[in-house]
Amino acid sequence: MARDTSIRELLEEREERELHPKAAKSRCSRGRLRPEEPCPVRTAYQRDRDRIIHSKAFRRLKHKTQVFLAPEGDHYRTRLTHTLEVAQIARTIARALRLNEDLTEAIALGHDLGHTPFGHAGEAVLREIHPGGFSHPRQSLRVVDLLENGGRGLNLTYEVRDGILKHSKGMGSILPGDGEEAVTLEGQIVRVSDGIAYVNHDLDDALRAGIITPREVPSSCLEVLGDSHSARINTMVVDVIEASLEADLERIVFSPPVLEAMTELRNFLYEKVYSNPLVYREFVKASKVVEELYYHFLEHPQELPPLPGDDRAQRVCDFIAGMTDRYALHLYTEIFMPHPWEGF
Repeated sequence: MARDTSIRELLEEREERELHPKAAKSRCSRGRLRPEEPCPVRTAYQRDRDRIIHSKAFRRLKHKTQVFLAPEGDHYRTRLTHTLEVAQIARTIARALRLNEDLTEAIALGHDLGHTPFGHAGEAVLREIHPGGFSHPRQSLRVVDLLENGGRGLNLTYEVRDGILKHSKGMGSILPGDGEEAVTLEGQIVRVSDGIAYVNHDLDDALRAGIITPREVPSSCLEVLGDSHSARINTMVVDVIEASLEADLERIVFSPPVLEAMTELRNFLYEKVYSNPLVYREFVKASKVVEELYYHFLEHPQELPPLPGDDRAQRVCDFIAGMTDRYALHLYTEIFMPHPWEGF
């Protein structure tokens, strides 16, 4: 017997009953780039999350650098494990605030799909040499709008696309300024969760690698945030929940003491870890790989795989940005390194 009300509609009704009035409701989405029939079982944001997880770009994240290039140790983070940590933190915050977990998770899982091989080293060189520059949030949006699914993209909702585009802060303020924040509170959650995740796991990886010692970590940060990895994450998560509630969910915010300590810890990582000679020298090598591949394919466009668009430089950029670390190294070896003659 056919249902009068679909499962999706029942889920949408539950969102209306149970979520905070300021939460983004699935049935109120601004829609997709191309209209399509709704799923009978999943809400719009559930569908977006599933499309991201099943995408090729998502699978490639497991072989893309977070901080340490192609790490041999099994316990160092990759871009995929970073993404999963961001999603876990973001869902915890969203649930506590009675916001839309499905939307939050979809944004979190898609936020780094456009990241280059070799992490920020690859991004920096493409930003310098590619006409118009390069940023991984814009590239992530390009992946979901165009590059996935044979040039058709994933056709995600406006709210997920907006959250992906506005997730990053670089060396700017951890909290966005006016006009920079995502249109949804869920998108704002992903931005702060990205910061919570990478500040903590990059510190953890740097300590494991011996790049820094526990004594070097600023004591002022530890006094506020905690003296262990889990304690620091817990402090930040609890703080952003409580501070956002105190702000009546006008925006997603931290309390001033925690925001100050978190910013100081991030600055410490930039100075002592990301710019550390042992790490930086590998970034220099990686930059050379990306740069030489870029100019090679500009000169030999016939070697590019099928990619949408007529702009040669953009097609080259799309190809390189989508590479994993190991594929970029393999391709560089094939193109630029001599091979022994095997004879007949």
